[in-house]
Order: sequence, then structure tokens, then C-alpha cells
Amino acid sequence: MLLTITSTYRPATDLGYLLHKNPERAQSFALSFGQAHVFYPEATVERCTAALLLDIDPVHLVRGLRGEAALEQYVNDRPYVASSFLSVAIAAVFGTALNGHSASRQELADTQIPLQAKLAVLPCRGGENFLRRLFEPLGYRVTAILHMLDEKYPEWGASSYFSVTLEGNCRLCDLLTHLYVLVPVLDDDKHYWIGDDEVEKLLRRGRGWLETHPEREQIAYRYLKHQRSMARDAIARLVADDVPGQDIDKAAANDEEERIEERLSLHEQRLGAVMAVLHQVGTKRVLDLGCGEGRLLKMLLKDKAFEQIVGLDVSYRALEMARDRLNLDRLPAKQRERITLIHGALTYRDKRLEGYDAAAVVEVIEHLDPPRLAAFERVLFEFARPNTVVLTTPNAEYNVKFEGLPAGKFRHKDHRFEWTREEFKAWAYKVAERFGYAVRFLPIGPEDPLAGSPTQMGIFSR
Repeated sequence: MLLTITSTYRPATDLGYLLHKNPERAQSFALSFGQAHVFYPEATVERCTAALLLDIDPVHLVRGLRGEAALEQYVNDRPYVASSFLSVAIAAVFGTALNGHSASRQELADTQIPLQAKLAVLPCRGGENFLRRLFEPLGYRVTAILHMLDEKYPEWGASSYFSVTLEGNCRLCDLLTHLYVLVPVLDDDKHYWIGDDEVEKLLRRGRGWLETHPEREQIAYRYLKHQRSMARDAIARLVADDVPGQDIDKAAANDEEERIEERLSLHEQRLGAVMAVLHQVGTKRVLDLGCGEGRLLKMLLKDKAFEQIVGLDVSYRALEMARDRLNLDRLPAKQRERITLIHGALTYRDKRLEGYDAAAVVEVIEHLDPPRLAAFERVLFEFARPNTVVLTTPNAEYNVKFEGLPAGKFRHKDHRFEWTREEFKAWAYKVAERFGYAVRFLPIGPEDPLAGSPTQMGIFSR
């Protein structure tokens, strides 16, 4: 069983600091089921590869069984393919890196760097399509080579085993975490008993990505060895947006923001400005990312210029409210065919978002934690890659003009940041340059000579 991790971030040998394993010598570790060996097939400034090789004792696996062990308990694929044994080894051997810590290179541990992981043989019970559905939403480029049952006898057909390569820009701890959780999900055959502590492991390792993963239910179900009650409990505890009380709190926060901006009718001005830009660039197929309760969707649906409309949001509750606002169940068939509502997150690659003329992102990015902006940038500008992106966000400088808003307080309880005009421009110019877009800016709402306008808009085009 072999896993290799390669870095090309210069100096690439800093991978040794991240893994807490010296590239100049091989190391071995005793595990309950065999030995784990760590060595570096290559270690240069340009490229460094760390290998984790598991030597599993197949006889040890059946020791302690009552009665005579069957031959199939000795002869199986467990010593040779990636499985839950690999997850245990990752936690035991690379535990510090898995937790995102590095005593001497913490800044690098917190940085997204180019990484490649290769799994020599990975069981994919569900096939290549399921493999891709697990890893591609996380931003990885997936290469999968299918193995035949026996090359000498092609008539026997294909196996469920693949050699898999994952490539992407991410933190090392994220790569290790995704492997730790998803390899057993693909194998679908954990080697140990499942109890409540496994739910806690899944919650701990899944926090920050699993709650909005398109396959979260299947991941939880397989990770917990098909224990439906445990899987339901894990998802219920993990997904905050599905908790009714939290949806009520979010709705209350939205109402508070609207009261602050009410005197200016700012929300209507924002939507009107977005619609004007979409018309100006000749949009026919449009995405409303972070569509919420569907106010922009309703305007788009009324306008026959827009032939295909997709609304995406991370909250099921918000999508239900959008469905009610749009009266989807009562729309004529031709109208209904024009619009689709989908559940998803803006921090995970989603092929359903590809191929559109334009995307509207209205008052959304300020709800993202700053460390997750990089993932959002790639999802939208690298993978979805619409011709035009219309993005609005509050102008923090204008907050002093709102009566009743205390100094230093954001307009919405869920805002993670609010940018000044210079901060927004600096971010937008950097994104445009990185992904091959041009960007221009427009103010929305009344302009103050010193504070500017209450809302700032960036229009990205390629």
C-alpha cells in the first residue's frame, strides 16, 4: 500500500518540515497491523516527494478470531490497496501535519501550495464517476487509471481498482484530511468497529468542507459503515444551515441589514444595477450565486432576455424560500424550464456552474471567512469561468453615514469582513490578473465626497 505526496513549492524540501520527517533518512513506525515506512524518492529544491509505504501483516489481521480462520480471511486485498489502514497510518505517522501544525514552518503550513498525491492502488466501489464526485468539488484535478482483473484474460473484465493522482493548490493539512476521510469512503470496507467516537472523528475532520460537499450524505453513510442513524446524527450536527433556529437568526440578521439600508432603498438599487450590467453584456445564460431567498431570480425570471437561469445557495432553507417566492410549482412549463435551483457551496468546484455567460454574486463574499476566499476565487474564476462576473459588496467607509450603526460594527451579523474601496480594488485587481479577466468598478447608491457610495460593484470580463 503506497501513498506519495509531491511538492513543487520552492524550496520543495520544506515538505520535510511540514511532514516532520527528514528527507535525508528513511524512518519506520510500528502500527497494530504492521509497519509504516516513510522515505523520499526525490528531494531537490525544485521537487520533493515523500512516500508512505504500509507493510501489513495479513496473518495478524485474523489473529484473535474464534475458531478456524477461513482462507479468504488470509487471502484478500487488504495488504495492497488504500483503505482505512491508510487513514490510521496518516493519523499516526503524519498526525502533526494532519492537524495543520509545523513548529518551524507554520506560515507555510497555513499556505496553499501546489501538491500532488498518488495512490498506487485505490478501490473505488462506485467507479470513476464516484471518485470524481468526491474529489473534484474540493478543487482537485483527478487522474484515474483503471486496472483490469487480469491483463492476460481481458474477457474477465475490469476491476474496481484504480491508480489515482490528485493535483491541486491547497494546504497540506487539507490534502491529508481529505485522504483520511475519503479513502475509506471509496473502499467502503473499514477494518475496525464503528462507534460514537467515529462520528466525532468525522465531525472533527469534516468541519469546514463536508457540510457543503455535494456528496456529504453518501460520505457520512459510507464512512460510518452504513449506520444510517449515526450518519443522520453526524450530518445534523455538522450542517448549521439545516438547523431551523439558525435560519431564523439569519433571517433576523437580514432584516436588520435591510432596516439599516432602508432609507436608501439600497437593495433595489443593487439589483437594478446588476440587471443593467447583465443586459449590457448580452447575457442569456446566467448564474445567481448565493441566491438566498430569490429576489434577483424573480427579476431575472420576469425578463425574457434570460433564457437559462440557475440559482445556487448553501442553505436548503433559503432555496425553499426561493422556491416559494418564485411559485415554481405553479409556473407554466416553459417558464419552469428556464430556471433551476441547486444546493452547493461557492468554495467547492461544481461542474454544474460551468459554461454560463455571466454570474451575479450580490452581497455574498463578505459572508465567507477570509481564508476561504482563495477557494471561492478558483471555483468562480478558474473552474466555472463565466464571461462576465458581476460582484457587489458593502463599502465599509460608508458605514459612518448609517444612523444607529455603532462604529466598528458590520451591517450584518454574519459578515466576516467589510472592505474599504481600496481593499476591494486591491483584491479585485489581483483576482483579475491571476485568472485572465479585466475589471472595472461602479458605485451603487448615493455618493459621499469622502465616504464614497454604500455599495461597491466590480465587473469582471474576459
